[in-house]
Parts: sequence; C-alpha cells; structure tokens
Amino acid sequence: MGQTTAHQEQGTVEPQSDITRLGNLFSWQSILFVALCCVGLGMGVFYIFGFTFQGQRLVEAQYYWIFIGIFSAAAFIALPATKGGRSKVPFYDLIFAGVALGVCIYFFMNAWDMVIIGWTHVPLGILLWALMLEVSRRSGGLPFFLVCFLLGLYPVVAHLFPGFFEGIPYAFPNTIEAHIFRSEGMMGITTKIVAEIILGFLVFAGILIATGAGDFFIDLANSTFGRYRGGPAKVAIVASGFFGSLSGSIFSNIAGTGTITIRTMKKVGYPPHYAGAIEACASTGGVLMPPVMGAIAFVMAVTIGVDYRVVVLAAIIPSFLFYLGLMMQVDAYAARAGLVGMPRDQIPEFRKVIKKGWPYLSVLIFLIWGLLVMRWEFYAPWYACILMIGLSFLQRNTWLTPRRSFETLRQIGVLVTQTSAIILPIAFVVSALTITGVTGSVTSGLVGLGGGNLFLVILFGMVACFIMGMAGLAIVAYIFLAVTLAPAIINLGGLNTIAVHFFIVYYAMLSVITPPVGAAAFLAATIAGAKPMQTSFTAMRLGIVIYFVPLFFLFQPALVLQGDLWPLIYLLPSIIVGICLIAAGLEGYLLKVGNVNNWLRLPLVAAGFILSFPAVTTTIIGLLLSAGITALVWMENRRAVTA
Repeated sequence: MGQTTAHQEQGTVEPQSDITRLGNLFSWQSILFVALCCVGLGMGVFYIFGFTFQGQRLVEAQYYWIFIGIFSAAAFIALPATKGGRSKVPFYDLIFAGVALGVCIYFFMNAWDMVIIGWTHVPLGILLWALMLEVSRRSGGLPFFLVCFLLGLYPVVAHLFPGFFEGIPYAFPNTIEAHIFRSEGMMGITTKIVAEIILGFLVFAGILIATGAGDFFIDLANSTFGRYRGGPAKVAIVASGFFGSLSGSIFSNIAGTGTITIRTMKKVGYPPHYAGAIEACASTGGVLMPPVMGAIAFVMAVTIGVDYRVVVLAAIIPSFLFYLGLMMQVDAYAARAGLVGMPRDQIPEFRKVIKKGWPYLSVLIFLIWGLLVMRWEFYAPWYACILMIGLSFLQRNTWLTPRRSFETLRQIGVLVTQTSAIILPIAFVVSALTITGVTGSVTSGLVGLGGGNLFLVILFGMVACFIMGMAGLAIVAYIFLAVTLAPAIINLGGLNTIAVHFFIVYYAMLSVITPPVGAAAFLAATIAGAKPMQTSFTAMRLGIVIYFVPLFFLFQPALVLQGDLWPLIYLLPSIIVGICLIAAGLEGYLLKVGNVNNWLRLPLVAAGFILSFPAVTTTIIGLLLSAGITALVWMENRRAVTA
C-alpha cells in the first residue's frame, strides 16, 4: 500500500477496492470495516451537532480519542502492510486494530482527567505512537513514514543542531506526552481538520460518487462544449473542474471522471499522454475552484482566522486564470491538429441532461447557499448529504438500494480512513516543531539565509513548498508551511496574508503534476495507457499558469480580491491576453490568427509572460512586443495562404 501514488493528495484518495483488501462487498472484513466506520461517523455527527446523552455532551478530547481509535483500527483492517499484500486480513493486523482501539477507548475514559489535571500515560502513549507511525507507512509510503518518524523525534536531539535548526530539547517521555496528549500534537489542529472540518465533505464526496454525480457533470459538459473543436478535452476540463470543486479530491476526480473523459479524448485523436495530462491538470485545479473548493478552503480559513467566504472569493480569479490557460492550450492543440468536435448524435441534449441531473444542481445550489449565505461551515456538507440522499430516491438510476447503500458506506469509510491515516500522523511533526520553538527560528533563519532579500526568501519558499508537496497531501504541506514559511514572507515583505497562504497552497500542489513525483499525472497516465513521465511533463506544460500566477498575486493582492481593487482594470485584461499568447506559443497556434512557426513560439511565450506580469511598465513593454510578434505570425500565415 505504501508506495502507491494515489495516496499523495490534496484532500482525499480514490477509494477503489484494488488499493484496499476489503475483498467482496459482503466479506467479513468488509462488514467489520463498515461497522467500525458507521460508529465513527455516528460519533462525528453526535459531536459536531452537539447532541447530548443523559444531558452530557462529548468534550473535544473524548471525541478525538474515539475518532482516532476507530479509524486507526479501520486502517489496519483495510490497508495492507505491503504493496500488493495479501488480500485477507492477517491475525496480527486484527491484533494491531484491537490494541489501537482499546488504547484509545482507555484514553477516552480518562479524557476529563487529561483536560482538568493533565493526566497522561507514557507507556500507552508510546504504543499508540508506534501504531500511528505504522499507519503512516501504510497510507503514505516509506518517505512519509520517515518524515513523521524522524521529525517527530527531533525534540530529543533539537539541541544538537546548528544555527536556526537548534531548538529546545525534550526528553523522549516528554516528547511522547506532547505528541499524544497535548494540543500541540494529536489533540490539536491535525485531528480537528480530519475529525471536524473535512469529515462532512468526505461523506459528501462518497455520496456524490455513489449516486453518479461524475456521469452527470460529464454529460452536462458534453452538452455544452462537445460540439466545439477538441470538444472532449474541453468536456474533461469543465467536468473535472466542477466535480473536483464539490468532492475536494484530485484522485477521486481522476478515477471518477477520467475513466470516461480520457477514453473519449483518445477516440477523437488526442495522444494518450496528452489526454492523461489534461485530466490530471483539470482535476488538480478543481480542488481550488469555487464555489466549494472542498476541504482545503476550510483548513485555510481556520489557519488564517478569516471567514470561509473570504477564502472562496479570493480563489475566483486564480482559478479562472488557471482554467483559461488550460482551455486555450487544448483549443490551440485541436486547431493545429485539425481535431473536430464530437458527432452530433453523440452529444446529449442539454434539456434532457438538466432534467435528469437536476438533483445534483439543486444540491450544489443548496451547498453554496449554506456555505456563503447561512455560513454553515461545519454543517452545510452534512445537510447537503441529507438532501442528496432524499433526492436520490426520486429517480430510479440514483436510488440508494440496500446494496448500493452498503457500498456507499464502504466507499465513505475508505475515504475517511485513508485521509485520517495520512493526516493524523502529521501531528507528530507539528508538535515537534511547535514545542521546540523551531518554527520561529526557521522563520528568522529563512530571512537570514536570504540575506533579508524578499525574492530569495520566496525562492527558498517555492522549493520548500514543492518538497513538502512531494512528501504527502497538500493539506499536510500547507499546515507545515503555514506556521514556518508564511510568517517569514509576511514579516519581511509586508505582503498580504491571504495572498501568501494561497501562494503556499498553489506551490504545494505543483508536485502532483510535476516530475519526479507527479502522482496525479502518473495515475492519469495509468488510465490513459501512456508513459508516466511523458504525461507528467505534458501536464507541466498544460498547467503552466499555476507555476507563475501565484507569484503575481503575491505582489498584487488585488488578484485575490484583497486591498485596492482598481489595478484589476488594467491587470486582468493584460494577464488574460498574456495567458492566451503563452498558450499559443506553447501549442503553436494563435487564436483567430493561425499556426505559429517554431522560430516565433518562444518569443511569443516570452512576450505573453512580460505582458501578464502585474506592473505598468512590463505591461506596456509586453503589449508592444506582443503586437509586433502577433503581426509577424499574421504575415507568416498570409504568406502561407498566398503560396
């Protein structure tokens, strides 16, 4: 299980049976797994909605221990110890599951003493620490395990490190106390993220997948864009964007919509690696696309301390620019390669699609209303789940029969279990960096390493974002860098807080489409039957906007709707035109002009970048260069027509 690329994501992981060992739908391990998950989800609803039992509510620590115990036990049942491991659950994993659950139940029974008098139990804490490290290895692979293990032990040797890596030392028992029993560790932000903030969205994603929302969004995009040149590629972009925004999962998105869109793209003439790259990019951008944005928006809102709607509004322009660049490139490729739209008889009728899929649109509108108007940040996805289940009974094809209901519960359980298994262990890293005080020294150290130069600090930050993104989930990378890198950039340059945090999230996401890891591109390549590295490099080219736009809104916060918005009057048009020119140069076709000769492609890309750079001087220079190069492209095409 450890090394599979589908476990390194920005939110969740694709719950397919081939990456678990649950076996047949009604196998004993599947029934046990679903039973555990149902108890865990029930406790989550009980706590989040503030229900009482005999006049008593669960305190935070009680709920956290039950959640950790149940889904750690579920992880030992569902996740094999080795990649391609045995399909049946061995006896030792049942022992591990029982021990993890038993220890957490014991801690649950003593939760009040933990809160009131600081009660701890170091031997059992060490046992749970070891079990959680094994969970991290199964969910995120050996590299992720080493990150959690080695950085988790950092407090023991913190005094031995030089320079700004030196921290306050802690004995091993004190380190375990902090990791397991204190708010800096497992009783803090990491458990809160998975057990409270994103739990409802994981359940919502599972219900969406089970009721066929992916097929609806594909049909909707087909009815709208299918008839245009390169239609299937544009359908993939639109469908994956909307479905990703709702589900918050890159890999669920690729596996859910990509199995259809990639096949269709290949059928009309897109090479396998290009089709896979399109789907990888579209799915990656979906988790940061309004109106919902999945779990990452809530994590950012909690971390920054702002309202959820502020994060959603800030994501509008960056998301639009990313998908604009992607659309322009696939259109240019289709024009240059002579690819046409889908046959009319294969395009579903828009009215019939809406008639069939109105429940999904209703739930989407309700979710947006609940999040942005009613501000039900924690409750909206749960209410949307209830609405979706109710509406599913209105149509035969979405009816949640007993069998499908059980399958849905198992799918939700896998989503929650795998996400928990890769987020919970990062508590050891957060705890180690917090209790040693090294976060502050790293912040000042980055400033010192950059010589007080803001641009060097940002460069080091870009590298850190990319490396952390390779280590695991983008959420994990964001949590780590939000407490280390963000203060350094904000304090040194006086930059906008929201712009800095968006910068970190975008660059942490780059690793899922960028070699050598490229987990999203690799998964899409598997579905497309293409070479993984070729697909990943193509995804880099298609997703070019995500590589430089974060730098733009870092220095011009108007692009994330912060501060003075007047610069958008000239900034937005210049960036849009610049992105169109960059896409034309990369793909060799300029919209409404014609093919771009090879010797003009690089100058066109450069002119587009200069034009899009958010400064008046560069905009003027870029405008003059772009006009000149565009004129050359036009003349070359006229000459070719005449000849």
